Amino acid sequence: MTSKLEQLRSMTVVVGDTGDIDAVRRMKPEDCTTNPSIVLKAVKTPAFADEVAKVIEAGKGRDNAVDSIAQDLTIMVGATLAGIVPGYVSTEVDARLSFDRDRSVAKAKALVAAYGERGVGPDRILIKLASTWEGIEAARILEAEGVRCNMTLLFSMAQAVASAEAGAYLISPFVGRITDWYGKATGETYTPETDPGVASVRSIYDYYKSNGIGTIVMGASFRNPGQIEALAGCDRLTIAPALMEQLDADKGDLPRALSPEGASGVKRRSLTEEGFRWEMNEDAMATEKLAEGIRNFQKDTLALHALIEGRLKG
Repeated sequence: MTSKLEQLRSMTVVVGDTGDIDAVRRMKPEDCTTNPSIVLKAVKTPAFADEVAKVIEAGKGRDNAVDSIAQDLTIMVGATLAGIVPGYVSTEVDARLSFDRDRSVAKAKALVAAYGERGVGPDRILIKLASTWEGIEAARILEAEGVRCNMTLLFSMAQAVASAEAGAYLISPFVGRITDWYGKATGETYTPETDPGVASVRSIYDYYKSNGIGTIVMGASFRNPGQIEALAGCDRLTIAPALMEQLDADKGDLPRALSPEGASGVKRRSLTEEGFRWEMNEDAMATEKLAEGIRNFQKDTLALHALIEGRLKG
């Protein structure tokens, strides 16, 4: 019997949720996702030490040097990963722009251009945007101009519906963070079949497949292998190396949990801005986790800036 990881690869595109280049080489995901937390962790590792020093030295004396160097380091990590995986690398727009459509669009284009300078074409990049109304509208503009987008920090059907209407290439519903919220709120411990994070992705997948929506569903933010196994067959799943290793060590049978043929036929709907904001207002979990995610990404962005400032002074 092959491992559960190999069985998963036969029905789902496996994506690395990491900037650990050694783990990426070892586990061989198809794509990789990054975010400010992953970039911050990556640039502190010995694998990037020499390159980080070169990037910081090259950025000295520029206007807005810290911001400029932070972007260069982000692109450095992403470009390195793009040299290892055959598919996409996702790179996040600054969390501070989560409520600014036009500046998000401009930043996305700057990231694509910066990748191009390192020889990584737009066909290898997904731009990650927080699934705020403004982020989703930024994706609408970018997708129309040929820039593919990954809608992140997605916790609700409202966000999934609006992302599909905007033509987003891919969405990343966050399984583990949904489960964390409900576990804290109710005190319950969930099995994979009762897990609210798993249920959220299943319902979004069903909605998309019932309506022929081409936007890719990529489950993210897993806490244990059981959550991953309960979504086997989802379009893509982005998985941390430690969980990949657990799946790789398990030789048990992995049945398919999701398939387009199993769609229930739920009807398609659309949302106005007012409707979107109201549904988010009524969903305490989604509202709180979206805000928390943006704050935490901003915290790690500022930590990266502090690291750069320290090096510039040193």
